[in-house]
Amino acid sequence: MDKTDERRTEQRLRYYWPIWFAENFDETLAQGQMVDVSSRGAAFTCYANDGCPYPGQNITARFSVPHYGPDDSFDMENFTRSAHVCRVENVNSFLRRIAVQFADPLPFNPGEQDAAESYALTQEA
Repeated sequence: MDKTDERRTEQRLRYYWPIWFAENFDETLAQGQMVDVSSRGAAFTCYANDGCPYPGQNITARFSVPHYGPDDSFDMENFTRSAHVCRVENVNSFLRRIAVQFADPLPFNPGEQDAAESYALTQEA
């Protein structure tokens, strides 16, 4: 099925890892679960309670992203990013899916690591 309304310019990395967030890091941090990430934004789920972000809110998030090496090994790189909440969707009565855009992009494209490495390997042969 063709998706003509796809607006993403970068492939996202789908993975499930904790993410910690708050409007201000001086506050108590809430925990969510990362769903996917790109260099410019992320989506995560969190409990539908008072600590859940709302559309238009600015939050600070702390999370880790796998960064793959040439030998298929990876390290988890830690990031703290200010982010703008673009969208909030109800998953069910207990969970919400939050989409955020980072104020500063990550230094690599998490979902395109394998493609870039494969391309580099074919160019060397």
